[in-house]
Amino acid sequence: MIITILAFVIVFGILVFVHEFGHFIVAKRSGIMVREFSIGMGPKIFFYRHNQTTYTIRILPLGGYVRMAGIADNDSQELDPGTPVTLKFNEQNEVILINTSQKQKTLDGLPLEVSNVDLEHELFIEGYQDSNEEVKRFKVNHDALMVEHDGTKVQIAPEDVQFQNAPVLKKLLTNAAGIVNNVILAIVAFTILTFMQGGVASTQNTVTPISGHSVARDAGIKNGDKIVQVNNQKTNNWNELSSAIQDRPDQKLTLVVKRDGQTKVIKLTTESQKNNGKKYGLIGIKNTVDSSFTTKLFSGFIRTWNMTKQLVSELAYMVTGHFSLNDLGGPVAIYASTSQATKLGLQGVVYFIAFLSINLAIMNLIPIPVLDGGKILMNIIEAVRRKPTSEKIETIVTLIGFAFLVVLMLLVTINDIQRYFIH
Repeated sequence: MIITILAFVIVFGILVFVHEFGHFIVAKRSGIMVREFSIGMGPKIFFYRHNQTTYTIRILPLGGYVRMAGIADNDSQELDPGTPVTLKFNEQNEVILINTSQKQKTLDGLPLEVSNVDLEHELFIEGYQDSNEEVKRFKVNHDALMVEHDGTKVQIAPEDVQFQNAPVLKKLLTNAAGIVNNVILAIVAFTILTFMQGGVASTQNTVTPISGHSVARDAGIKNGDKIVQVNNQKTNNWNELSSAIQDRPDQKLTLVVKRDGQTKVIKLTTESQKNNGKKYGLIGIKNTVDSSFTTKLFSGFIRTWNMTKQLVSELAYMVTGHFSLNDLGGPVAIYASTSQATKLGLQGVVYFIAFLSINLAIMNLIPIPVLDGGKILMNIIEAVRRKPTSEKIETIVTLIGFAFLVVLMLLVTINDIQRYFIH
C-alpha cells in the first residue's frame, strides 16, 4: 500500500513536472514572464525567487502548474478597492514592493488603503494613507514585487511580458512545449527500459530455447531457428507464433522450422500452464533479443513511435462510435495501474512512466479548449486571421471546454472506482 502510494506520487509528479517544465522553459525563452513555477498544489511549504520567477513547493504532491503572466485562468494581480497594503520604494520614489499579506507585515513600509490600481499599462497605485481623505498616487516600478495573501512573493506582470501579447509563433511553441516534453520523456524512459532489459526483443518468429527445461530444445530446436508454421498454420511473427502455441495446451504439434536456408520438420508435444483458470500451451522458447548498443540507443524512438500508432488507432476507434468510459482512465485508474506496475519492479514502473507520458501527450493534442491542443488550434486560427480571437469568444469557448472536461472527469472517476474497488 505505502509503496504503491509512493510510486503513484513519484510517477504522477514526474509526468506533471516534465510537462509543465516544457511550458516554463519555452515561455522564458520567448520573453513571456513566468510569475510562478509550482511543484504540488494547495498551501505553499517553501518558495524561492530567481530571475523574475518564484519557485514554490506546495503541500499536495499531485500535479503542479506554470503561472504565466496574463493568462486569466492562472494569473491574477488585481487589488480590490479597500484592500490594505504596505508599499516599499526605491531611491526614485517608485514602488518596488506591494505587500497584500497579513502574514508578512512590515514596519518600514508605507501603509495604504487601495482605491485604484493599474499594474499592466500605466503602472500606478492610488489610495488613502492613514485616515487622510486625500487620494495619493504612486508610480510602480516595471519590475516591482507583490507579496500575495498567502505570503508568496511574485513579480508584477506589465503588458509587455504577458502571454497574450507575445507573437503568435511564440505562443504556439509555448503551448506545444508540454506535449513535446512528454514525448521526450517517453523516448528516454523506453530507452532506459531497453538497457535494463538487455536489448530489444524481436517481433519476428526467430526463437531461442529458454535455459533449463525446454520441450523445444529437447525436440531439436536451436538458437536462431525460425518457426514459420505450426500445424499447417503460418506464423509470420512472434505474436502469431506465441498465439498458435498458447492455444494448444498438451497437444502434439508439427513445426516447420527454417535454419541456415534449410527447412526442417520437428514434432513435439506442448506442456501446459494454468493462468486465471485457463490453460495455455508452452514449449520453452523466447523471442531473440538484439542487444547491440545502437539498437538499445534508438529503441526509445522506435518504441515510442509504435506506442503512438497504437494509441492513435485506439483513439480513432473510439471516435468512430465505439466509445466507452472503460477506454478512459483518471487518477483512480492510474493509482490502480501503478499498483500493478510496482509488482513488476522497477522495470514495470519505468514502462508505466513511458506509457503514461505518451498517453498524456496524445490526449493533450486533442483540440478541446483548456487542453494544449485547443490552445494550439486557437493559435493557428489567430495566425490565419492575422489577429487574435476576441477575449469574450475565447473565454466562452474555454468555459465550455472546461465544463466538458469536469463532467467527463467525474464520470471517468466514478467508473474507475466501480471498476477497481467495487466488485
